[in-house]
Amino acid sequence: MKFKSIVSAAILTGSMLIAQGGAIAAEVRVMISGGLSAAYKQLVPEFEKRTGHKVLTAYGPSMGHTENAIPVRLARGEPVDVLVMVGEALTGLIQQGKATQASRVDIVRSPIGVAVKAGAPKPNISTPDALRNALLAAKSIAYSDSASGVYVETQLFKTLGIEAQMKGKARMIPADPVASIVAKGEAELGFQQISELLPVPGVDLVGPIPDAVQKITVFSAAVSSSTQAPEAAKALIDFLASTEARPVIKKTGLDPILP
Repeated sequence: MKFKSIVSAAILTGSMLIAQGGAIAAEVRVMISGGLSAAYKQLVPEFEKRTGHKVLTAYGPSMGHTENAIPVRLARGEPVDVLVMVGEALTGLIQQGKATQASRVDIVRSPIGVAVKAGAPKPNISTPDALRNALLAAKSIAYSDSASGVYVETQLFKTLGIEAQMKGKARMIPADPVASIVAKGEAELGFQQISELLPVPGVDLVGPIPDAVQKITVFSAAVSSSTQAPEAAKALIDFLASTEARPVIKKTGLDPILP
């Protein structure tokens, strides 16, 4: 009778399933932005294997107004247990009551890099002056509509003193990976987090932008305030932040944050 009650509750909530051996395992619904996605896709199967939990993932930018942007998904009521996104954007959602501050974990630091189409000459971007010259020489430039792109548009061009020259040839790319635009030849230079440039075929990484003008983005995770599987949600966040996850995270161009 007790077992039937558990099964009935699982069916009603849609958040639980019966794992192998009769143990209860959760469905964990995740919304994640691009910066951590490459590492996340490699880590999730191991998490599912160890725990029996099933992870269901929705991808989208941490900010902006495109259909898949995480704030837009939340506004239309999509269910979620874990949010993994740009830390600044997550702070805003916590302040709105969408996620819990106590569950928040900063997972990685992500630098901005530059990519060119595979086989194209790589410009010198080793110093701010070299980066300025590369930008002035480029015929077209693309950057993301998330944290790195907002920085490029509102601060980097201004800091380099070329804000006026960038108008007309530099554009923000909504939703699509910047590297895919570069791979298709629609932009000569692409700016985005290195971890988002590396997984896309058809581009070569030039390198990170110089430290003097670099903007490090922190990607963080937190449990949704509306979660139906709080323990499983916390377990997933703990796994992403664990020492075991660090080799995969480093391989994808990210710097793990030590607890």
